[in-house]
Amino acid sequence: MHIGLGLPIADPITLLDWAQRADTGPFSTLGLLDRLVYDNPEPLVALSVIAGATSRVRVQTEVLLAPLRDTALLAKQVATLDRMSGGRLVLGLGVGGRADDHLAAGTELRTRGRRMNEQLAHLRGLWSGEPFGADCGPIGPAPTRPGGPPILFGGFKPAALERVVLWGDGFLAALPVHWAGDLFDSVRKSWHDHGRDGEPRIVAQVNVALGPQHVIDDARAAIGAYYEFSGWADNMVSGLRTTTDEIRTTIRQFADLGADEVMLYCYGGDPGQVDRLADVIG
Repeated sequence: MHIGLGLPIADPITLLDWAQRADTGPFSTLGLLDRLVYDNPEPLVALSVIAGATSRVRVQTEVLLAPLRDTALLAKQVATLDRMSGGRLVLGLGVGGRADDHLAAGTELRTRGRRMNEQLAHLRGLWSGEPFGADCGPIGPAPTRPGGPPILFGGFKPAALERVVLWGDGFLAALPVHWAGDLFDSVRKSWHDHGRDGEPRIVAQVNVALGPQHVIDDARAAIGAYYEFSGWADNMVSGLRTTTDEIRTTIRQFADLGADEVMLYCYGGDPGQVDRLADVIG
Protein backbone atom coordinates (compact mmCIF):
# COMPACT_ATOMS: atom_id res chain seq x y z
CA MET A 1 0.00 0.00 0.00
CA HIS A 2 1.18 3.52 -0.84
CA ILE A 3 1.39 6.43 1.60
CA GLY A 4 0.94 10.02 0.50
CA LEU A 5 1.03 13.40 2.21
CA GLY A 6 -1.64 16.09 2.29
CA LEU A 7 0.04 19.49 2.34
CA PRO A 8 -0.84 22.26 4.81
CA ILE A 9 -2.31 25.45 3.38
CA ALA A 10 -1.28 28.07 5.93
CA ASP A 11 1.94 29.25 4.21
CA PRO A 12 2.34 28.51 0.49
CA ILE A 13 6.01 29.54 0.58
CA THR A 14 6.88 26.47 2.68
CA LEU A 15 5.27 23.98 0.29
CA LEU A 16 8.39 23.57 -1.85
CA ASP A 17 10.31 22.50 1.26
CA TRP A 18 7.57 19.95 2.04
CA ALA A 19 7.52 18.73 -1.53
CA GLN A 20 11.26 18.33 -1.98
CA ARG A 21 11.58 16.45 1.31
CA ALA A 22 8.72 14.15 0.32
CA ASP A 23 10.16 13.54 -3.16
CA THR A 24 13.30 12.03 -1.64
CA GLY A 25 11.35 9.96 0.88
CA PRO A 26 8.95 7.02 0.83
CA PHE A 27 5.84 9.01 -0.08
CA SER A 28 3.80 8.31 -3.20
CA THR A 29 1.67 11.45 -3.60
CA LEU A 30 1.34 15.06 -2.51
CA GLY A 31 -2.23 16.30 -2.10
CA LEU A 32 -3.67 19.80 -1.79
CA LEU A 33 -7.21 20.85 -0.91
CA ASP A 34 -9.35 23.47 -2.64
CA ARG A 35 -11.40 26.41 -1.47
CA LEU A 36 -12.13 29.76 -3.10
CA VAL A 37 -13.16 32.00 -0.20
CA TYR A 38 -10.33 30.98 2.09
CA ASP A 39 -6.66 31.75 2.70
CA ASN A 40 -5.28 28.80 0.74
CA PRO A 41 -3.24 28.53 -2.47
CA GLU A 42 -5.08 27.67 -5.68
CA PRO A 43 -4.30 23.96 -6.07
CA LEU A 44 -3.64 23.66 -9.80
CA VAL A 45 -1.23 26.59 -9.69
CA ALA A 46 0.48 25.39 -6.51
CA LEU A 47 0.76 21.80 -7.70
CA SER A 48 2.25 23.00 -10.99
CA VAL A 49 5.05 24.70 -9.06
CA ILE A 50 5.47 21.61 -6.89
CA ALA A 51 5.59 19.31 -9.92
CA GLY A 52 8.38 21.46 -11.36
CA ALA A 53 10.35 21.20 -8.12
CA THR A 54 10.04 17.40 -7.85
CA SER A 55 10.75 14.47 -10.13
CA ARG A 56 9.04 11.39 -8.75
CA VAL A 57 6.09 12.01 -6.44
CA ARG A 58 2.54 12.31 -7.82
CA VAL A 59 0.55 15.52 -7.33
CA GLN A 60 -3.12 15.27 -6.44
CA THR A 61 -6.04 17.67 -5.95
CA GLU A 62 -7.85 16.64 -2.81
CA VAL A 63 -10.40 17.62 -3.92
CA LEU A 64 -10.71 20.23 -6.69
CA LEU A 65 -14.14 21.87 -6.72
CA ALA A 66 -14.91 21.54 -10.41
CA PRO A 67 -18.29 23.36 -10.47
CA LEU A 68 -16.54 26.60 -9.42
CA ARG A 69 -14.52 26.57 -12.65
CA ASP A 70 -15.09 27.20 -16.33
CA THR A 71 -15.02 23.82 -18.05
CA ALA A 72 -12.93 24.70 -21.11
CA LEU A 73 -10.27 26.49 -19.08
CA LEU A 74 -10.24 23.67 -16.53
CA ALA A 75 -9.66 21.15 -19.33
CA LYS A 76 -6.66 23.12 -20.60
CA GLN A 77 -5.16 23.72 -17.14
CA VAL A 78 -5.45 20.07 -16.13
CA ALA A 79 -4.04 18.76 -19.41
CA THR A 80 -1.13 21.21 -19.22
CA LEU A 81 -0.19 20.17 -15.69
CA ASP A 82 -0.61 16.51 -16.59
CA ARG A 83 1.69 16.78 -19.62
CA MET A 84 4.32 18.97 -18.00
CA SER A 85 4.51 16.76 -14.90
CA GLY A 86 5.08 13.66 -17.02
CA GLY A 87 1.68 12.18 -16.15
CA ARG A 88 2.08 12.60 -12.40
CA LEU A 89 -1.26 14.38 -11.88
CA VAL A 90 -4.16 12.65 -10.12
CA LEU A 91 -7.35 14.70 -10.29
CA GLY A 92 -9.45 14.43 -7.15
CA LEU A 93 -12.83 16.09 -7.75
CA GLY A 94 -15.77 17.17 -5.61
CA VAL A 95 -18.75 19.48 -5.82
CA GLY A 96 -18.10 21.67 -2.77
CA GLY A 97 -20.64 22.56 -0.13
CA ARG A 98 -19.73 26.08 1.00
CA ALA A 99 -22.19 28.70 -0.18
CA ASP A 100 -19.58 31.49 -0.15
CA ASP A 101 -17.35 29.63 -2.63
CA HIS A 102 -20.21 29.41 -5.10
CA LEU A 103 -21.23 33.00 -4.48
CA ALA A 104 -17.72 34.21 -5.31
CA ALA A 105 -17.54 31.98 -8.41
CA GLY A 106 -20.97 33.04 -9.66
CA THR A 107 -22.21 29.45 -9.69
CA GLU A 108 -25.33 27.89 -8.17
CA LEU A 109 -24.89 25.88 -4.99
CA ARG A 110 -28.14 23.96 -5.47
CA THR A 111 -27.25 22.74 -8.99
CA ARG A 112 -23.55 22.00 -8.37
CA GLY A 113 -23.94 18.24 -8.74
CA ARG A 114 -25.77 18.53 -12.06
CA ARG A 115 -23.19 21.02 -13.29
CA MET A 116 -20.30 18.70 -12.46
CA ASN A 117 -21.97 15.78 -14.24
CA GLU A 118 -22.20 17.94 -17.37
CA GLN A 119 -18.58 19.03 -16.92
CA LEU A 120 -17.34 15.46 -16.65
CA ALA A 121 -18.80 14.42 -19.98
CA HIS A 122 -17.31 17.51 -21.61
CA LEU A 123 -13.89 17.13 -19.96
CA ARG A 124 -13.50 13.50 -20.97
CA GLY A 125 -14.41 14.41 -24.54
CA LEU A 126 -12.00 17.35 -24.70
CA TRP A 127 -9.16 15.25 -23.28
CA SER A 128 -9.87 12.66 -25.97
CA GLY A 129 -9.38 15.28 -28.69
CA GLU A 130 -13.02 16.04 -29.48
CA PRO A 131 -13.94 19.60 -30.55
CA PHE A 132 -15.49 21.88 -27.97
CA GLY A 133 -18.60 22.24 -30.11
CA ALA A 134 -20.02 22.49 -33.61
CA ASP A 135 -18.42 25.89 -34.20
CA CYS A 136 -15.36 25.46 -31.99
CA GLY A 137 -12.39 23.14 -32.35
CA PRO A 138 -10.47 20.96 -29.88
CA ILE A 139 -8.74 22.38 -26.83
CA GLY A 140 -5.15 21.28 -26.30
CA PRO A 141 -2.69 20.22 -25.19
CA ALA A 142 -3.47 16.53 -25.22
CA PRO A 143 -3.04 14.96 -21.77
CA THR A 144 -0.59 12.14 -21.16
CA ARG A 145 -3.25 9.49 -21.72
CA PRO A 146 -6.38 9.74 -23.90
CA GLY A 147 -9.35 10.76 -21.79
CA GLY A 148 -7.26 12.63 -19.27
CA PRO A 149 -5.53 11.92 -15.96
CA PRO A 150 -6.83 9.47 -13.36
CA ILE A 151 -9.89 10.89 -11.58
CA LEU A 152 -10.86 10.18 -7.98
CA PHE A 153 -14.15 11.38 -6.51
CA GLY A 154 -14.63 12.48 -2.94
CA GLY A 155 -17.96 12.45 -1.14
CA PHE A 156 -20.35 10.22 0.76
CA LYS A 157 -23.76 10.55 -0.87
CA PRO A 158 -25.03 8.12 -3.54
CA ALA A 159 -24.57 10.67 -6.33
CA ALA A 160 -20.89 11.07 -5.46
CA LEU A 161 -20.34 7.31 -5.33
CA GLU A 162 -22.11 6.87 -8.67
CA ARG A 163 -19.68 9.30 -10.31
CA VAL A 164 -16.83 6.98 -9.37
CA VAL A 165 -18.18 4.20 -11.58
CA LEU A 166 -19.57 6.41 -14.36
CA TRP A 167 -16.67 8.80 -14.83
CA GLY A 168 -13.83 7.97 -12.48
CA ASP A 169 -10.95 5.70 -11.68
CA GLY A 170 -11.40 5.56 -7.92
CA PHE A 171 -12.77 6.86 -4.63
CA LEU A 172 -11.17 9.36 -2.25
CA ALA A 173 -12.46 8.73 1.27
CA ALA A 174 -11.89 11.50 3.81
CA LEU A 175 -13.68 9.69 6.61
CA PRO A 176 -12.95 7.68 9.76
CA VAL A 177 -11.98 4.03 9.54
CA HIS A 178 -15.20 2.84 11.21
CA TRP A 179 -17.27 4.39 8.40
CA ALA A 180 -14.98 3.41 5.56
CA GLY A 181 -15.56 -0.31 5.13
CA ASP A 182 -19.19 -0.12 4.02
CA LEU A 183 -18.45 2.71 1.59
CA PHE A 184 -15.47 0.86 0.11
CA ASP A 185 -17.65 -2.22 -0.38
CA SER A 186 -20.43 -0.12 -1.93
CA VAL A 187 -18.03 1.46 -4.44
CA ARG A 188 -16.55 -1.92 -5.39
CA LYS A 189 -19.98 -3.53 -5.82
CA SER A 190 -21.25 -0.67 -7.96
CA TRP A 191 -18.05 -0.83 -10.03
CA HIS A 192 -18.65 -4.47 -10.91
CA ASP A 193 -22.40 -4.00 -11.33
CA HIS A 194 -21.63 -1.41 -14.02
CA GLY A 195 -19.29 -3.81 -15.81
CA ARG A 196 -16.11 -1.86 -15.13
CA ASP A 197 -12.87 -3.80 -15.59
CA GLY A 198 -10.43 -4.33 -12.75
CA GLU A 199 -10.98 -2.62 -9.41
CA PRO A 200 -11.58 1.01 -8.39
CA ARG A 201 -8.61 2.71 -6.77
CA ILE A 202 -9.42 3.35 -3.09
CA VAL A 203 -7.60 6.24 -1.41
CA ALA A 204 -8.18 6.99 2.28
CA GLN A 205 -7.34 10.19 4.14
CA VAL A 206 -6.46 10.66 7.80
CA ASN A 207 -5.50 13.90 9.52
CA VAL A 208 -2.18 13.70 11.35
CA ALA A 209 0.24 15.88 13.30
CA LEU A 210 3.56 14.55 14.55
CA GLY A 211 6.04 16.47 16.61
CA PRO A 212 6.28 18.76 19.65
CA GLN A 213 3.10 20.04 21.30
CA HIS A 214 3.19 23.32 19.37
CA VAL A 215 2.98 21.37 16.10
CA ILE A 216 -0.08 19.49 17.35
CA ASP A 217 -1.68 22.68 18.67
CA ASP A 218 -1.06 24.37 15.32
CA ALA A 219 -2.76 21.50 13.47
CA ARG A 220 -5.74 21.46 15.81
CA ALA A 221 -6.26 25.20 15.41
CA ALA A 222 -6.03 24.95 11.62
CA ILE A 223 -8.50 22.05 11.42
CA GLY A 224 -10.92 23.85 13.73
CA ALA A 225 -10.81 26.99 11.62
CA TYR A 226 -11.19 25.12 8.34
CA TYR A 227 -14.22 23.12 9.46
CA GLU A 228 -15.83 25.84 11.58
CA PHE A 229 -18.58 26.39 8.99
CA SER A 230 -19.69 22.76 9.11
CA GLY A 231 -20.60 22.29 12.77
CA TRP A 232 -18.25 19.28 12.79
CA ALA A 233 -15.05 21.06 13.78
CA ASP A 234 -14.80 19.38 17.19
CA ASN A 235 -15.24 15.94 15.62
CA MET A 236 -12.56 16.66 13.04
CA VAL A 237 -10.14 17.91 15.68
CA SER A 238 -10.77 14.87 17.88
CA GLY A 239 -10.00 12.59 14.92
CA LEU A 240 -6.46 13.96 14.55
CA ARG A 241 -3.80 11.25 14.93
CA THR A 242 -0.82 12.59 16.89
CA THR A 243 1.35 9.62 17.88
CA THR A 244 3.39 7.05 16.01
CA ASP A 245 1.21 4.22 17.31
CA GLU A 246 -2.04 5.97 16.33
CA ILE A 247 -0.81 6.71 12.82
CA ARG A 248 0.54 3.19 12.24
CA THR A 249 -2.67 1.64 13.60
CA THR A 250 -4.86 3.76 11.31
CA ILE A 251 -2.74 2.92 8.27
CA ARG A 252 -2.97 -0.78 9.13
CA GLN A 253 -6.76 -0.55 9.58
CA PHE A 254 -7.20 1.05 6.16
CA ALA A 255 -4.88 -1.55 4.66
CA ASP A 256 -7.07 -4.29 6.15
CA LEU A 257 -10.06 -2.69 4.41
CA GLY A 258 -8.23 -2.90 1.08
CA ALA A 259 -7.22 0.74 0.59
CA ASP A 260 -4.63 1.22 -2.13
CA GLU A 261 -3.23 4.40 -0.61
CA VAL A 262 -3.52 6.39 2.61
CA MET A 263 -3.01 10.14 2.51
CA LEU A 264 -1.61 11.51 5.77
CA TYR A 265 -3.07 15.00 5.77
CA CYS A 266 -1.02 17.58 7.66
CA TYR A 267 -2.65 20.82 8.82
CA GLY A 268 0.27 21.87 11.02
CA GLY A 269 2.85 23.94 9.17
CA ASP A 270 6.14 22.41 10.39
CA PRO A 271 7.87 20.74 7.38
CA GLY A 272 9.89 18.63 9.79
CA GLN A 273 6.81 16.42 9.93
CA VAL A 274 7.78 15.02 6.52
CA ASP A 275 10.90 13.44 8.00
CA ARG A 276 9.16 12.28 11.17
CA LEU A 277 6.32 10.68 9.18
CA ALA A 278 8.84 9.07 6.85
CA ASP A 279 10.35 7.38 9.91
CA VAL A 280 6.89 6.19 11.01
CA ILE A 281 6.15 4.47 7.70
CA GLY A 282 9.75 3.63 6.77
